[in-house]
Amino acid sequence: MNYLVAVLSDRIQAEAAYSALENEGLANTQVDILGNGYKSADEYGLINPNQQARKGAKRLAFWSVPFGFVAGYAFNVLTGIEILSTSPLLNHLIGGLLGAGSGALGAYFVGGGVGLTVGSGDALPYRNRLDAGKYLIVVKGTEELTRQATRILRQFEPENIQGYTEPTSA
Repeated sequence: MNYLVAVLSDRIQAEAAYSALENEGLANTQVDILGNGYKSADEYGLINPNQQARKGAKRLAFWSVPFGFVAGYAFNVLTGIEILSTSPLLNHLIGGLLGAGSGALGAYFVGGGVGLTVGSGDALPYRNRLDAGKYLIVVKGTEELTRQATRILRQFEPENIQGYTEPTSA
């Protein structure tokens, strides 16, 4: 499946572009308008970067928290550092908990930061444009259809027009 996304500055321009696409024979199931009064980014399915960040942090925490516990426990055993003046086993467990906490903190910052900056692809700039009051026209279909839509949409001088091809699973 191929996608074409055009960013238009206002509602009138978006509606005119949508009408022009309909007049050229594109079905309304192949064309969507995103923006105020139409579909939102969430309704359409644009990836939310915050959700990607949480998912990345959870995925990293799955490994880093247990590893941090084992590393903190082992470090305390090897160094013999006395955290509290109680039993050595309690000191080792506290060392393990501090290591697990360090692993969780690392997962939060590294996994979350990577998910926020990398995991969303082009969805974040499109969400930002929608938040700024712009409108998106999204056309989905064959390569020929998206080429036809590109010719039509260029008449409206969009701020940006970008094509995407969905990877095929072999």
